[in-house]
Amino acid sequence: MSEEKQGSIVMGMVWMLVISLLLFWAPLIGPLVAGFVGGKRAGGIGAAFVAVLLPGIIVGFLLFVFASSLTGVPLIGALAGMGAFILSLSGIGPLLIGALIGGAFA
Repeated sequence: MSEEKQGSIVMGMVWMLVISLLLFWAPLIGPLVAGFVGGKRAGGIGAAFVAVLLPGIIVGFLLFVFASSLTGVPLIGALAGMGAFILSLSGIGPLLIGALIGGAFA
């Protein structure tokens, strides 16, 4: 009987979020460890990649939509939203590296 390794992208995202919040005080090591554990939990390299990028894209898109809809001038809101989108994606470098390594070990 062979054991099948099953991973979950959602659980990988949850683990990455929780560990990132707990290790916020370690700027490089915290996201690297969170990515490793979340990537291992996701179950593979592809799933780990999605588990890292999906929350960043969703949060960035929501910030873009809310910033452009809540300001009186849509152009300024769109510029602020695009900046928030780029900032949300720029902080995932160590998390992505750790997730790819963790996904390779899964």
